[in-house]
Amino acid sequence: MSALPAATVRRVVNGVLRGERRYAEVAVTFLGPVRMRALNREHLGHDYPTDVISFALTGPDGSLVGDVYVCRSVAAKQAEQLGVSLRQELIRLVVHGTLHVLGYEHPEGEGRIRSAMWKKQERYVARLA
Repeated sequence: MSALPAATVRRVVNGVLRGERRYAEVAVTFLGPVRMRALNREHLGHDYPTDVISFALTGPDGSLVGDVYVCRSVAAKQAEQLGVSLRQELIRLVVHGTLHVLGYEHPEGEGRIRSAMWKKQERYVARLA
């Protein structure tokens, strides 16, 4: 079972891209915790599953290609902690990953939820969820 219907994922990614007036090829893949942990360890040096990881490449012609990986089981735990639906949390993570592909960043720790990127993300979630 897919974590979100493919049509929903496309709608969310395209909504962010349109909102940012940007073009990019963005692939979204849902992973289990074992594979997400391996990806996180291999690329970021953290030995635990995380909610979302994004990678972006800019081609020589300026084109932008991105990969967003989302862990449904981590998202389910976060949704429960936040008191939101799993669907909303998965949409939040797709938005978050897409914004990272576009070059947005946020600080770690407490400043994360006060950052401009987080505020932008939450506006997209409210509109697209």
